[in-house]
Amino acid sequence: MEREIITTKDGSTTIHIKDWDECYHSKHGAIQEAQHVFIQNGLSLFPKQAVSILEIGFGTGLNAFITYLESPKLNQSIHYVGVEAYPVDTSEVVAMNYVEELNAVIEKAVFKKMHESEWDKKVVLNPEFEFIKRKQFFDEIADFEQFDLIYFDAFGYRVQPELWSTAIFKKMYDALKPRGKLVTYAARGVVKRSMIEVGFTVEKIPGPPGKREMFRATKGGINI
Repeated sequence: MEREIITTKDGSTTIHIKDWDECYHSKHGAIQEAQHVFIQNGLSLFPKQAVSILEIGFGTGLNAFITYLESPKLNQSIHYVGVEAYPVDTSEVVAMNYVEELNAVIEKAVFKKMHESEWDKKVVLNPEFEFIKRKQFFDEIADFEQFDLIYFDAFGYRVQPELWSTAIFKKMYDALKPRGKLVTYAARGVVKRSMIEVGFTVEKIPGPPGKREMFRATKGGINI
């Protein structure tokens, strides 16, 4: 499928898949979306502790890189697993301007290392951040109670509804530790129903710029 690099409204870049009219991040702001959905409403719930994170859709590496930058502010030790079935091309990685837009030129080598590291091999990015990429389809995930937090950043339901199915969310539920959290930009009723069906408690909370609402799900609990 034909792809192009575009600049989103906050000045950060993303990849646009023309055939689907679908982007890797929000056109309203790639960095703003990542900060709001995954950091503010996910990572920040686990201050001053060790946090094990599973990212569904490693993609451009934006969520992982922002987590790397933000976790020291929260005094966290991070174990990060990024799952991706279709890695982005090297030329696309080079075209992403996240290092500059995040004022993180001093950490440019870390962003590069995330993408250049071998698949399925642990990389210690600093003493408090270990990182692993898994080249894997989402329906192949079989972790059990390994993660405190899931960043669910798959392509949208409109273009890939199979990634938002009950079967996939059952795998997410199993992968989380008790009372673990899953955060996603999505806010469709069909997605909420799939989450609830497997046992999640689902909150609808304010979304990032350009999106009114998003979901945060907790393993266990009671939906009201």
